[in-house]
Amino acid sequence: MDEPMESFDAGDGSQQNQESTFQPHYNASVAIASQSPSLEDNGCVGRFPDDKNSTKSHSCFTPLLRPGSMVMMILTEEDYETQYWPKLKTAIDQLLNMKPAAYSPISYEQMYSCVYKCVCKQFSERLYNDLLSHLSTHMVHLNSELQSCESESIPFIEKFSFLMHQYLQALAGIVPIFNYMNRFYVETKLKSDLNEELRKLFCTKVVDVHIAVLLRYLDQVSAVPFAVSPPTMASMVKNLYALNNDYSKLNPGLFSRYLPNILPPTDPALLEQYAEEARRVQEHISSMTDFTSRGSRSKRVYEDDISVN
Repeated sequence: MDEPMESFDAGDGSQQNQESTFQPHYNASVAIASQSPSLEDNGCVGRFPDDKNSTKSHSCFTPLLRPGSMVMMILTEEDYETQYWPKLKTAIDQLLNMKPAAYSPISYEQMYSCVYKCVCKQFSERLYNDLLSHLSTHMVHLNSELQSCESESIPFIEKFSFLMHQYLQALAGIVPIFNYMNRFYVETKLKSDLNEELRKLFCTKVVDVHIAVLLRYLDQVSAVPFAVSPPTMASMVKNLYALNNDYSKLNPGLFSRYLPNILPPTDPALLEQYAEEARRVQEHISSMTDFTSRGSRSKRVYEDDISVN
């Protein structure tokens, strides 16, 4: 599928062809676009749902501008490098560095328009490669941040959780901006999806580099209640599984504490083994220094102070 081409109107919309009659059903841009099959066939101009005659010959349309008044916009490599890509890169950086739950004043309409023009002017491949290259550079910075606290379990887990959450939040803004490129290049030519490609990039460049250390630390702190807040632990494990469910195979016991159906179904033949595991867990809890056990017949603390009226 060829990439779409785009035309821009530079004529005077008030001029009309004297030999044609005015049809109020079409505005100037639709009447012009209908005469150019290359625009409609490639997706740059959409059809209106109520336009039942859109597939007919262009002779049935009435042009509102004289022939020759339409010019093609030219987008050079210099324009792309000095105007379009810098704007997009600035918006990407804002999204990547935005704190979770924060708001960034980005004009999505303007950014989408930049992507639209680049795609229509045959810059799809360049735009896609620049996007991946820029995100890869950002991930080098993420790795350096993680390496700076890799020697301590809790700071490392909290930093990793924050950076992963921040990146996934950024994708929720980046992917819509590049939606036109996704439709006409990534899906059509690469047979893939932009969101999946950017998530795989994060797995390859960041998660895979630190997954062994991360799972070891998660396993250690999970044995100490509230060493890391439960929401952080649950979010960390769920996000890892969503990025790549094969991570659960590296430590099924850890993932099974937060996600269902990780371990195989219960086998009745292993009931004695399950009972032994439960006994060992109870012994471990009883041996903890902060654990105190009370007899079942003992009164609850402050029971005498509870009013029954």
